[in-house]
Amino acid sequence: MDSRTGKKIRLGRIFDEKSGNALVVAYSHGVIMGPLSGMRSLKEMKEVTLAMAEVDALMVAPGMITSLEEAFIGKSRPALFVHFDYQSYVRKVLPYPVGATVELGSVENALAAGADAIMSYLYIGHEDPEIEKLEIKRNAAIARECERLGMVYVIEALSARENTNPEDRKDAAVLSLSCRIAAELGADLVKSQYPGSLEAVEELSETCPVPLLLAGGAKCETPQMAYDLAEKSMEAGARGLVFGRNIFEAEDISAEVKRYRQIVHGN
Repeated sequence: MDSRTGKKIRLGRIFDEKSGNALVVAYSHGVIMGPLSGMRSLKEMKEVTLAMAEVDALMVAPGMITSLEEAFIGKSRPALFVHFDYQSYVRKVLPYPVGATVELGSVENALAAGADAIMSYLYIGHEDPEIEKLEIKRNAAIARECERLGMVYVIEALSARENTNPEDRKDAAVLSLSCRIAAELGADLVKSQYPGSLEAVEELSETCPVPLLLAGGAKCETPQMAYDLAEKSMEAGARGLVFGRNIFEAEDISAEVKRYRQIVHGN
């Protein structure tokens, strides 16, 4: 037996067999941002996660897995992504000028809970190179553990200067560097912000050696703006989307899921 087979089986649960793409919903915002619309109470969270049954994967924080487990039980239910890290870089309430990251569990814990993937953050560009060194060491250690246990590893590659240099979020050079580092550390999938243009997405897709998933970011002013962002991302070579608020804060969540499935899979 080989743990690489475990990764292949889990990747097969995440990516659609026909399109080769994946629609992932990030539903772990509470651990960073608190009770947002669409996840204000446990009752609401249970209803919302069940309404998202047709997505390919659903990401939740470790502490919510048991409470929301019904959303993942059954052959037609989403793959389980575990939001593996806490971070304080972008918090709006009680903000820090400089953030930090820390793991919320172990790869073995996630494996025991039935997870198909875990996601951590990789922040680069710290003023202190020693902090960046620790981020690299931390993510590399997670990657080696995922290799040992056959867990799919997703890294969200970001700039540590987001609060002081918000333009970094769409700087193609910054994103290309961070995505490449994430892949070279051992990520099976890399998640990135949309860099602002089709050409920049094409560059990210070409220079990232593993499948690229693009984030939806903050909720768009209109649903059509979010659809346009999703369509541009897929047209330019992304292998999938990791959208959150644009889906789980919608009035008709099931309808939104169907709309995004059409964009990602063509069905």
